[in-house]
Amino acid sequence: MTYTLTAACSHQEDIKKSRFAAHAAPVASVDEALRFFAAHNDPEATHNCWAYRIGQEYRFNDDGEPGGTAGRPILQAIEGQDMDRVAVLVVRWFGGVKLGAGGLVRAYGGCAANCLRNGPRTEVVDLATIACHCGFAELPLLKSRLAQAGASIQQEDFTHDGVTLRFTVPRAAVAELERTAANITRGRAAWEVLG
Repeated sequence: MTYTLTAACSHQEDIKKSRFAAHAAPVASVDEALRFFAAHNDPEATHNCWAYRIGQEYRFNDDGEPGGTAGRPILQAIEGQDMDRVAVLVVRWFGGVKLGAGGLVRAYGGCAANCLRNGPRTEVVDLATIACHCGFAELPLLKSRLAQAGASIQQEDFTHDGVTLRFTVPRAAVAELERTAANITRGRAAWEVLG
């Protein structure tokens, strides 16, 4: 199972006199992740390191720490927690004691993992986008069945011969819902999986 956060969360810890603060949030796009980093970046801090994963898209930044010691461990913490659609920023204020490469990896990765572990989470549900056309008479019953299946109607277009609905629904419910639509419309429903 894959999870995402339901709200932003933070975690702070001190490691060998350096202070680390992790901030994590659910994000739906790269732009949203970058805005989150910009909003929580601390210009007074020594380093502002981050990573995000949104489906197959991911990126990380070491912000001046030795290569692979900050951003990648944060990304590995995201993956280790089975998280998706999240952005994590770990801010470090240097306390005078060098941690070494292994210490940095443990500090950044550990702080990010603790933040995600304690954050409010929910399972990511794979949604399908569907377009379905039906007659006016069948619309109320079809909308009722869509609601029961957890569908969210995005758009309704009324034409001379009926209504085209565009909606999202959990992918696991698509086949059964298609059969239901066919039964309600006696096989006349136009059904298309858009994505």
